[in-house]
Amino acid sequence: MDPTLKIVIVDENPVRAAILEDGLRESGHAQVVRIDDMSHLLARIYAIDPDVILIDLENPSRDVLEQMFQVSRAVKRPVAMFVDQSDAASIEAAVDAGVSAYIVGNLQKDRIKSILDLCISRFNAFSRLQNELERTRSALEERKVIDRAKGVLMKMKNLSEEQAYALLRKTAMNENKKIAEVAQSVITAAELFK
Repeated sequence: MDPTLKIVIVDENPVRAAILEDGLRESGHAQVVRIDDMSHLLARIYAIDPDVILIDLENPSRDVLEQMFQVSRAVKRPVAMFVDQSDAASIEAAVDAGVSAYIVGNLQKDRIKSILDLCISRFNAFSRLQNELERTRSALEERKVIDRAKGVLMKMKNLSEEQAYALLRKTAMNENKKIAEVAQSVITAAELFK
């Protein structure tokens, strides 16, 4: 566990916030900031720029939950949410909003360290999956552009698929560009001549 983490506790109840804060300090975390007023919450969290956000809600209303989910979606940080009661819809909404740990009931300071570790680990695992998905999507889009450009070259210059790809590759190397960039240029130029 990294003791230099900056952690924000969002809780209107000072007693419950103190349990979280004590558990964090006993785990060696010195940079703990408590927010007990929900007004301008997102702006305040942005200003603090925490590494982890702990949100403690006793019996959250739908509006409060939605505000917390907006925070979770916007800040792209590990978020652990503590609630006293929950239902399947709230849990599903929390997961969809990117909450890394959703803890129902039984808030104890000796559990805080393991919950924080879980929250950070799940966030990191999910981030890696999202990055991998984005890279895969990007590669697929590039592949589609390259295939379209090969089709254009095959038709306009009467080349085989291998020759069209070799021409794209050679041009990309000569211009110090990615093949997908050259392919997009070919497609754009072909559309101008239609």
